Amino acid sequence: MVDSVVGGHDGCRGLSELGRRQVEALRDRFAATGEVQADALVASVLPRAIETAEILAPALGGLAVEQDCDVCEQHPGEGDGLKWEEFEAKYRPEGWRFDPYEPVAPGGESVAEFNARVARTLTALASRHAGGTVVVACHGGVVAASMISFLGLPFHGGLTQLFSQNTSVTEWALPDDGAEHPHPWRLLRYNDAAHLAGVA
Repeated sequence: MVDSVVGGHDGCRGLSELGRRQVEALRDRFAATGEVQADALVASVLPRAIETAEILAPALGGLAVEQDCDVCEQHPGEGDGLKWEEFEAKYRPEGWRFDPYEPVAPGGESVAEFNARVARTLTALASRHAGGTVVVACHGGVVAASMISFLGLPFHGGLTQLFSQNTSVTEWALPDDGAEHPHPWRLLRYNDAAHLAGVA
């Protein structure tokens, strides 16, 4: 987003210098507080997420980074790598009209598909590491999709906009008691960016 480019698989160029400083601040926070005892470290396959996870790893016990495309940002299809003004001129010449079932561009995902992918993937990760803690280096859209899906907000018929700080921490928990729960996900914190104080 720093270069106003649609940053999918082709457009992502990794972290900016500011982005690296922000991740380093989070790493230092985790190292100092010990607040996260992770059992797994997962990153999307986009370079900025992989870099994020690699910077955090030393504060998480040196965990190996597992890459998973299913925690990537919404797939932009043919719009990947375009400047945003080019993207809008080509695929939204009459402005943005929200249709949750319409792909953002040919070959890309719709909002409904994206939200369902995120919910399915995070649930599978939690099940695979039941009783443990998984740190996921992902993207603002993934965080928003988790909020929309797990809090039961409308995501097929309306647009919910959530704006998370880069490198902020959002934490979810699932009960590990073997019982059935109608609404199992519990939000423990959202958009915790205390470590960014003083980061220029």
